[in-house]
Amino acid sequence: MRAEKSSHWHIGVIGGSGLAAGVDLDEAQEIAVSSPFGEPSGPVTTGHIGGVRFSFIARHGAGHRLPPGAIDYRANIDVLKRCGVTDVLALSAIGSLREEMAPGDFVAVDQFIDRTVGRRNSFFGPGMVAHVSLADPICERLSRLATAAARLAGGNVHPAGCYIAIDGPQFSTRAESRTYRQWGADVIGMTAMPEARLAREAELPYALLGMVTDYDCWREEEAGVEVSHILEVMHANAELARRTVRALAASLPDVREPSPIDTALEHALVTASEARDPELVARLDAIACRIFGERE
Repeated sequence: MRAEKSSHWHIGVIGGSGLAAGVDLDEAQEIAVSSPFGEPSGPVTTGHIGGVRFSFIARHGAGHRLPPGAIDYRANIDVLKRCGVTDVLALSAIGSLREEMAPGDFVAVDQFIDRTVGRRNSFFGPGMVAHVSLADPICERLSRLATAAARLAGGNVHPAGCYIAIDGPQFSTRAESRTYRQWGADVIGMTAMPEARLAREAELPYALLGMVTDYDCWREEEAGVEVSHILEVMHANAELARRTVRALAASLPDVREPSPIDTALEHALVTASEARDPELVARLDAIACRIFGERE
């Protein structure tokens, strides 16, 4: 399957903890989409909100069966690309490293520090090398639209924040939490990397709305992070997240103007044609279809 260039929006939503049930799509249809990169977290639910197509995948799978390190991020992005999405909105539970970013708030993440190790963080490799720019990892347009939608839905939204991604599944030590604050991180989570990296390689504009569930353990006078408290705040925020998606659908411009991210691979592929691995090129049939399709 190949994604076609389109002036219409098709928003892929990756739902984190608390949104496994989806985002209330009209005419919803659940479809199983396979990926040559692995097993996605689950089926894709596709449908419409106010005439705009949305496709949803639960990041942790049904019943939250997948821990952060076991999620096949490549497969999830690949199947969304195969479904024809034009942009990706990620919704994630996060911890706060700043006093002003309180539990219950939303943070529109604009930067990342990646502390994950061992995760497959690229679609490319030996036989097909690519180097995309990740200086600005978030799509400013989609993030601005999502921020405005969250405010319309009644959320308190911080328009920027640096997200530090850790492997987990354990929460941070106090020493780690204090160090991350010194590095300039504002929020902390376990799933945005390599998700954001892979979205860029797939030429998909990506934005992340983080839902603050707790203060990380840098506050010395308080007890450490407890999952029971996180779940309580997370479930309270789930309906706000659904309202945000519906508000986003209502606020999207009628015509989707092209984004520079739509052509992120344009000058990123560096492997000579004669040195390319045909098997890897075949696996990239959705991710790099624009490039390979134009040059067939």
